[in-house]
Amino acid sequence: MGVFSNPPARAVSNYGLKEGFLHLYLDKTPVIYSFAATMYESLLELDPIKINFSESGNFVLNLVLAFIMFGVALGIRIDQFKALIHSPKPLFIGLFLQFIILPAITFILVVAFNRVITPTVAMGMILVAACPGGNISNFMTSLSKGNTELSVALTAVSTILAIVMTPFNFRLWGGLYVNLINKMAGNMLQPLEIEYSQMFETVILIIGIPVVLGISFSRYFPGISLKLKKILQHLSILFFLMLVIIMFSNNWELFVKHIKYIFIIVLLHNGVALSAGHRLATLFKQPERNRRTITIETGIQNSGLGLVLLLNPDIFPPDTAIGGMFFITAWWGIWHIISGLALSFYWARRTTNAVAT
Repeated sequence: MGVFSNPPARAVSNYGLKEGFLHLYLDKTPVIYSFAATMYESLLELDPIKINFSESGNFVLNLVLAFIMFGVALGIRIDQFKALIHSPKPLFIGLFLQFIILPAITFILVVAFNRVITPTVAMGMILVAACPGGNISNFMTSLSKGNTELSVALTAVSTILAIVMTPFNFRLWGGLYVNLINKMAGNMLQPLEIEYSQMFETVILIIGIPVVLGISFSRYFPGISLKLKKILQHLSILFFLMLVIIMFSNNWELFVKHIKYIFIIVLLHNGVALSAGHRLATLFKQPERNRRTITIETGIQNSGLGLVLLLNPDIFPPDTAIGGMFFITAWWGIWHIISGLALSFYWARRTTNAVAT
């Protein structure tokens, strides 16, 4: 379906480590400094990697994501929004976290660690943060005994807003990052030119149309929609995992070599997202069920959309080196399932134990 292409290895620069915060704060911790230096140099090998995805592979990925979004829309009903209209505070908190706080925190992270992570890795983190909430968040919220109605509403509204907000946030924060790093690192940053109108068009086709069709289908065929939603919920996870595994398998050696560093970055990024969701919901004195929902919605991102955008040759031309972006986005899609389910099971067990006692 698709392969990576890796140009001849280039000389690895330790510019970032010598002049970044590691030089200032980690001089007396040689073990950590050594690990960070190795991580930086390893990630540099990802930057020049180009991803050549066949037209058939790209079509399958787009179809799978559209299929997933259709399944999400089957669970959207107008009456679920009635209670939130009278009490919209939790909905606004969730959307504020999704489209304002998470991208801003991500930008702070990539700037703080810009001497340790490479440009394409940083842009991958920004792309993930610009995407709306993931479709499996509703299932995880239900499992965690959270507010399912709020979860569905947040997924629905964020998905619709993503038509505008995903391109906007990527352009805003990505642009700020590129400008900042260009000033600080000179020619270390590889040029990344993106056609944002094409990104907007892709988001409409992959999210807008399937969501409209799904809501319409649910309205006229509620019984069938209820059954289909449960089936599609599980199939969507399976399909996405299969696609990511196929993509990684095309360059298994690179995956094995770099996954430990990608794992650390995504673990930190996802952990910060989940923590920010819970802390802000607590700060606004939301009840426990809402705190769980908002936490999950903030930490579960639609990374499938990120992959579709990355693999669209009209947005990212085939000769664009986006290896770091691809690895971050693809691994996030796997890791947030693990972290989200772990957190959901923990909360579900805690609730059960509380009831039992």
